[in-house]
Amino acid sequence: MSDQFLSRLRVFIPFALGYFLSYLYRLVNAVIAPNLTSDFSLGPAELGLLTSAYFISFAAFQLPLGVLLDRFGPRRIEAALLLCAASGALTFGCAESLLGLVVGRALIGLGVSACLMAAFKAFTLWFPTRQWPRINGLQLAAGGLGALSATVPVEAALQFTDWRGVFLLLAAATAAVAVAVFGCVPEKAQEADRSRLADQLRGIGRVFTSPVFWRVAPLATFSQATYMSIISLWAGPWLRDNAGLDRSGAAQVLLWAAAAMTAGYIVMGLLTEWLGRRGVKAMDTGLWGMTLFMAVQAWIILEPGGWAPLAWAAFGFIGTTGVIPYPALTMSFPSHLAGRVNTGLNLLVFVAAFAAQWGIGGIIDLFTVTAAGTYAPQGYRLSFGIMLGLQGVCLLWYFAAERLLRRGR
Repeated sequence: MSDQFLSRLRVFIPFALGYFLSYLYRLVNAVIAPNLTSDFSLGPAELGLLTSAYFISFAAFQLPLGVLLDRFGPRRIEAALLLCAASGALTFGCAESLLGLVVGRALIGLGVSACLMAAFKAFTLWFPTRQWPRINGLQLAAGGLGALSATVPVEAALQFTDWRGVFLLLAAATAAVAVAVFGCVPEKAQEADRSRLADQLRGIGRVFTSPVFWRVAPLATFSQATYMSIISLWAGPWLRDNAGLDRSGAAQVLLWAAAAMTAGYIVMGLLTEWLGRRGVKAMDTGLWGMTLFMAVQAWIILEPGGWAPLAWAAFGFIGTTGVIPYPALTMSFPSHLAGRVNTGLNLLVFVAAFAAQWGIGGIIDLFTVTAAGTYAPQGYRLSFGIMLGLQGVCLLWYFAAERLLRRGR
C-alpha cells in the first residue's frame, strides 16, 4: 500500500467511527421509546421534545463549528466534542427525571455535532475534488451502519441489560473513539485557516447572503429534516400503531430501513460521481432523488398495509438523496469556506429537524389515544402530510429561484 493510501485510511476510519456513533445515538430512541415512556410516563409531545433535544443542541453549535473547523482543523475539534458526547451518554444513562434525560440528550447532540462536518472538512483536505461525492457517501454509509446497530442489536442488548446499561456502554465507546481521532488522524500541513476571526465571521455572512445557497437550502433542509425526524423516532411508533407490530417486529423493519439507508448512501455517492463524469450536475441528481423521496412519503401516508416493510425500506434508501446538496454546494464556494458552507446548511437542517420531531409529537398528541393505548393514525397522517407539503413548496421555490437567478435578481 502507498503512503498516500494509508494516510487517507487513517483519516477515514476514525471519522467514520465517530459518525457511526452519531447515527446510533440519533436512532436509538426509536427502539427504546417504550422503555422511556413507561419509566418516565411520557406522552408523545414529551417524547418528541426529549428526542429532538439532540437536534437543537446539534444545530446551535453549527455556526461556531464551521469557524472552528476552518481555523483549528477537524482533528482537534472532533476529538474534544466526542468527549462531550461521552459525558452526555453517561448523564442520559444515569438520569432520574425528564430533565436529566433532556440534558443528557442535548450534550450528546452537541458532542456529535462535528462528526459529519469535521469529516467533510478533512476530506476536502485529503481527497481530490472528484472523489468527494464517493468518500462522502462512504462516510454516510458508516452512519447507516450506526443506524443498523440502533435497531435489532439494541433490541438484543436489552435482553441482557436495560437501556441505562446500553448508554453506559455507549459512553465508554465514544470516549475511545475520541482518543482514536486525536491519536490516529494525521495532521495536514497548513490545514487550519489562520485568517482573522472577523474575516472568518464575514465568511459566514458570504455563505448566508449567497443566492445560490438560498436556492438549494430550503428543499435540502426540509427533505433531510423530514427524513431524520421520522426515521430517528416516529417510524417505530408508526409501525406499532399502523402496522400492528410489537417492538421486536418494529425493530426488524427498522433494521431493513437502516440497511437500505446504508446502501443508499453508498449507491447515491457512487451514482452522483458516475453521473458527474457524464455531465450531470450533482444538484440535479439530488433534485430527482428528493422528488422521488416525496413520492415515498405519500405512499406511507396512504398506509401501505402489508407493503409497510417495503415502504420503509424505500424511505431509508431514497431519503439519503437529501445529503447530495452538501458536496454540490461546497463545489460552488471557495475551498476555505467549505466548513462554513456545510455547517450553515447543517444549521438549517437540524433546527428544522428539531421543530419537526417535536411538532409531529404535538400533532399526534391532539388526537385521542385509541382503546388499545396506541396513538391515533390520523395524527401520523396529518403530521407527515404537513412535512410533505412543506417539501412541495420548497421544490416550487427551487425552480422559481432558478428563474430569478437567470434574470439577475
